[in-house]
Amino acid sequence: MKNNLHTTENWLPGDADHVRLRRARGSMLQTFLLVVLSCFLRAALPAQPQASADTGPASATPAPRHLDRSGKSRKGKASYYGREFYKKEMADGTPMNPQSNAAASKTLPLGTKARVTNLKNGNSEVVEIRDRGPYVKDRIVDLSPKTADKLGLKKDGVVPVEVKPVEVPQADGTVKPGAGVQESERGRSSVDVQDSHSLH
Repeated sequence: MKNNLHTTENWLPGDADHVRLRRARGSMLQTFLLVVLSCFLRAALPAQPQASADTGPASATPAPRHLDRSGKSRKGKASYYGREFYKKEMADGTPMNPQSNAAASKTLPLGTKARVTNLKNGNSEVVEIRDRGPYVKDRIVDLSPKTADKLGLKKDGVVPVEVKPVEVPQADGTVKPGAGVQESERGRSSVDVQDSHSLH
């Protein structure tokens, strides 16, 4: 009986140590797996493909940090939406219609109306900013295929343009006239002056 008790007393602490050792190993294994997983995720997430810069604007892109509500004109390059973007959702939630006057800008507020002028041939059209992009250096606007046709840029694909905002939505809900309106008004007033001189 003494031997049995002695054996039992030795066995119980040993079993408890064994359980503690297994728990410690399990805890260390869990910690190790979490560290490996977090390292993998940290390395894998930045490697995820970003919105393709060469194919046009991407949907569900975040709004830019700084929206240009100044109404000033800008010069840069324009491209147009490829076929793969037809019917895809734009930043304003509507599907891209290749026959519309929809356009994409990185910095102009959604809802901005702007006059885009092809600096190679002088053709111009008014567009409405409804999407974000293009995410290619020096490109300031992506146009619908219909607008690209009217501006004569489909042949070259990318052309130098000037973008003159006409109506720029402001943060407080008002709409500010942009450089495109001011220039049109100057043009109209000079025509009025010429007309009044021709009457005399």
